[in-house]
Amino acid sequence: MRNLRLAIALGLTLSVAGCSAAEDSSNPAPDPAAVQKAEQEKARVENVKAEINRLADGYDYDGAIRLAKKDSSKALNQMVGGLEDEKEQVSAWEDPDQIPHLFFHSLVVDPERAFDDGSSSQGYANYMVTQKEFTAILESLYARDYVLVNPEDFASVDDDGKMEYRDIMLPKDKKPLVLSVDDLSYYEYMENDGFASKLVLDGDGTVRNEYVDAQGETQIGAFDVTTMVDDFIAEHPDFTYRDARGLIAMTGYNGVFGYRTSASQYPESKTLKADQKDAKEIAEAMKDSGWVFASHSWGHIATGTVSMGRLERDTKLWKDEVQPLVGKTMHYIYPFGSDIAQTQSYSGARYEFFKDQGFKYFYGIDGTIRSWMQQGDNYQRQMRINVDGLQMAKEQRGDRPVLETFFNVQDVIDPARK
Repeated sequence: MRNLRLAIALGLTLSVAGCSAAEDSSNPAPDPAAVQKAEQEKARVENVKAEINRLADGYDYDGAIRLAKKDSSKALNQMVGGLEDEKEQVSAWEDPDQIPHLFFHSLVVDPERAFDDGSSSQGYANYMVTQKEFTAILESLYARDYVLVNPEDFASVDDDGKMEYRDIMLPKDKKPLVLSVDDLSYYEYMENDGFASKLVLDGDGTVRNEYVDAQGETQIGAFDVTTMVDDFIAEHPDFTYRDARGLIAMTGYNGVFGYRTSASQYPESKTLKADQKDAKEIAEAMKDSGWVFASHSWGHIATGTVSMGRLERDTKLWKDEVQPLVGKTMHYIYPFGSDIAQTQSYSGARYEFFKDQGFKYFYGIDGTIRSWMQQGDNYQRQMRINVDGLQMAKEQRGDRPVLETFFNVQDVIDPARK
């Protein structure tokens, strides 16, 4: 479908070039101001064309059509027909209450250091995947026509204040998928164990990872889930529905993004204010690119079983120390998958507390079923499938496999696993 857009763009380029040639033959000494104005207009049109293509590649045909229609360029106006033809090829996802959700922890960059038989090595093997595995998983998801979606795109509050399902409009054979990453804090215990050490902004304002290799050399690049997804979408813009990336489940007790931002934990830190400032800038950049933040509790507590007093104190800490950095959120991802109910609808004191705190989207864990969702009048609930060493080992044993829907475990498994 994009070929038509490219053909129109090519016609635009040839038209501009032909016009310039005609001007040169009739006027060998063109007015420099006129030439500069023409070049500026050409650059502007190219930038708008790129934005139209980005919107259309992300299935936001209405946005692309509006932009093409309102532009002063006739060539861009002519893109409308092709865009409308593409829009006719999409339809609503037929099962809005059956959308799967995969979640990850931070990626192992150096398996030799992570799986070195140290005190944390078994935990890393159990709950993480390697960068090599994640690369293969992304390729498989894309090859199998999955498209990343934001839960607020398929479920939102209507004009009467009730939660309702909304249409996800996708081409035939494309399938929606939610992705999330837990604990993007680069905890102290992970230092020097072969993981990225923090998130940073590069000279262009792009979020990157800082990674210190085994030789002590610092590298800046894509070494974890969020930055790798950003790069993958840059290469495959049709992997995202209207700029969706995923959810980021944040705790606060070790700070966020590798910055020690907790005033209660690091009261003597001389870099506390600077760390908070840097973290907030990173969060803003991530939100601008399509990432959504969720509370994962401040202290990674079992929200379904701790006392109400502990839950209230923890939530206050999250709102005091994490929310000012990442912003308000309606999303709550249960640590340990410690949901406040089984399969029954939400009710009771814990739910009323969460509702009063502004949470409307809730996420548990169930690695035995492809998708499980529940909608109440004021909430949307979704179970997530853990993608980690434990789940992959279980599936290799043939124990109720669900990951095979998304990728072949045997094909993606890293030989570096022991």
